[in-house]
Amino acid sequence: MRFGLVHRIMTDALAALGVLAVVNTASMSPWTNAVVLVGLAIALALPESWQNKSILRHVATVGPLALFLVQAARLIAGRSALDVAVEFAALLQIIRLSTRRGAAHDQQIIVLALLHFVAGTVLGGGLTYGICFLGFLVVAPGALVLSHLRREVEGNYRQGARDRTGLPVDVPRILRSRRVVGRGFLAATCLLSVPIFMFTAALFVLFPRVGLSLLLLNHPRQGRMVGFSDHVDLGQVGVLRSDPSIALRFEVSDLPDPPPALLTLRLRGTAFDKYDGAAWDRTLNDRRVMDHAPESGESYPVFRYPNPAIDRRVSIDLEPIDPPVIFLPPRTVGVRVKPQNQALLGDPLSVHRGPEGELRYAGSDAHGLRYDAFLAGEREVLGEPMPPGDRERYLTVPVALPKRIGDLAHEWADAQPSNFLKAKALEEHLKKDFRYDTGSPSGGKPQPLDHFLFESKRGHCEFFSTAMAMMLRELGIPSRNVTGFVGGTYNRFSRSYTVREGDAHSWVEAYLEDIGRPGWQTFDPTPSAGARPLQETAGPLVYIRDLIEAMSQRWNRYVIGYDLRTQLRLFEDLSTKYEKFRHKSELDKGTLGKMTRAPVLAGGLLAVAAIGYVLWRRRRRSGEENDDKTPIEKLDKKLEAATALYRALETAMAAQGLSRPPCLPPLRHAEDLIARNHPLGDEVAALTQVYLEARFGGASIDEGDRKDFERRIREIRVFRPQPDAAPA
Repeated sequence: MRFGLVHRIMTDALAALGVLAVVNTASMSPWTNAVVLVGLAIALALPESWQNKSILRHVATVGPLALFLVQAARLIAGRSALDVAVEFAALLQIIRLSTRRGAAHDQQIIVLALLHFVAGTVLGGGLTYGICFLGFLVVAPGALVLSHLRREVEGNYRQGARDRTGLPVDVPRILRSRRVVGRGFLAATCLLSVPIFMFTAALFVLFPRVGLSLLLLNHPRQGRMVGFSDHVDLGQVGVLRSDPSIALRFEVSDLPDPPPALLTLRLRGTAFDKYDGAAWDRTLNDRRVMDHAPESGESYPVFRYPNPAIDRRVSIDLEPIDPPVIFLPPRTVGVRVKPQNQALLGDPLSVHRGPEGELRYAGSDAHGLRYDAFLAGEREVLGEPMPPGDRERYLTVPVALPKRIGDLAHEWADAQPSNFLKAKALEEHLKKDFRYDTGSPSGGKPQPLDHFLFESKRGHCEFFSTAMAMMLRELGIPSRNVTGFVGGTYNRFSRSYTVREGDAHSWVEAYLEDIGRPGWQTFDPTPSAGARPLQETAGPLVYIRDLIEAMSQRWNRYVIGYDLRTQLRLFEDLSTKYEKFRHKSELDKGTLGKMTRAPVLAGGLLAVAAIGYVLWRRRRRSGEENDDKTPIEKLDKKLEAATALYRALETAMAAQGLSRPPCLPPLRHAEDLIARNHPLGDEVAALTQVYLEARFGGASIDEGDRKDFERRIREIRVFRPQPDAAPA
């Protein structure tokens, strides 16, 4: 394997991994990501011979300055300082890759790659960052060693060093050499990643987690998530049932074995009470911080405080969503939050209750949340009386709402004897007589709801829920539009259900007073095709998808989510297991019990390790002092003496006009003189042979030999050829 090629591949791999780590963790725009990735591909594909061209030399000089000025202007224009810094580092790496020349630039590339990984750590990188980091651990030792070797080679060349044949160091020849780097070298350097990884993992686990998660600056995902804004517009619909991005995962405590591949569970996010004919909004927007009793931990009441002993539990792992709504399954009585990555200087986690039964969270954990939702039993009645002043806003219909919508509602429901049955009649008609369609042809019409009911008769879930809510109000039944998720799909590796952004859904809540205890009841008028998870549950691609998503979940939970609480819990579990082992082995009694206590044992192990290290260092120092270096010293002196004699011979030959070309080996030069019948050819060949035997054959040159060699050199220097002895 060629030294230069292997070095370039390793350096390029390190740079590419660093750039990918930044691209996958920073919140750069898609266009910026595309520019960075295309630029990286071009920089890696540039032939090494092109990098000596004058245009690239100008780019190497002007490029960083121009990039700095552009990024400074963007910073002044209001862009985030973190985004600007990350983009600058990524683009600077591309410029350096394109214009590098020699080992000094390669070392700059390695340093920039390291800074990229530091930035990725600060940004709270996900699974992709973790994979890039593992690649970095494997490639970095070899890249660093080869970069150091190349720097030494180029440094020796600049200092005028010569190789073993006496020629100046030929850098291109060394870079083309296949003897410098072998498979054993690559295997050894790559295996260095194992102890490095073990040390890094131990440091990660043991280093105190002191709340530095205020450095986790990953931004919430930008852009409108359908149904999760404070304004739902029927005429402006984004991507609905086609977005596979994960919104949340949930685990249910009492599932059958095997669990079903699809589980239709409505997860309520927020609700809207005001419809203006084209969009939903909220009349009230006040929110208050919820209190929790000290004895309840981080538990918050929805109807009451949860009782883990009797309440069914659904554990939810929520991804960052804007706004940060807490999604609740049906009949949730309370939630228990699991704070993670609590910042030392950040705002504490808080839960807010908003209008329409909405819960939101805020504080240092605003980049995601894990919590348990506790559900009421089947016999528990959850009543929610409506204040008299609120009834009117749940019955308001737009002034411009066409009259025939109300007529259709009466036509479908007037024959039913109760409000509950009226609502069921509307629900059934919408489910059976209309078709689910994500294309939503009625969205751009002046009266989208009227067009949906009487013209297109097809639309997405928000059309169905809006139609039912307005028709209920025409019948005098209070109603509101609810948005949330409906899912999910079982992941066999994480043993949880995955809910995706494409599972966003909208349904209706009607306030009924003729069903025993008054309260809000859920109705879903959307046909079943649009009211269930649509992800595939079988096939090889699904298997790979589930594996990657499960790995990502575990990475986020156990690496990114590793905080002081988790660390203390881990140490407590280890301590508990150790104490159980002591008790089972009867090591907790008498003097032995005192000696095997965890603090005493840990202190003893540290003392033994320290003593062992001191003894090892002392023995190593003693061995170095007693090591016989005489053969090496003799060899070095012998080589140095032989090289000095030949250099004196070269000086004498130069005085005679017989200088040896740098590309010609010493013996070949002497043979060339003999072939030309030069009078000094035989003498130069004899002295060259003495030099080669001493330099490479191990022959010794004593004092007499040295004096004889020097005498013969003086004779060569003063030699004057006779006219008849001139070479032919």
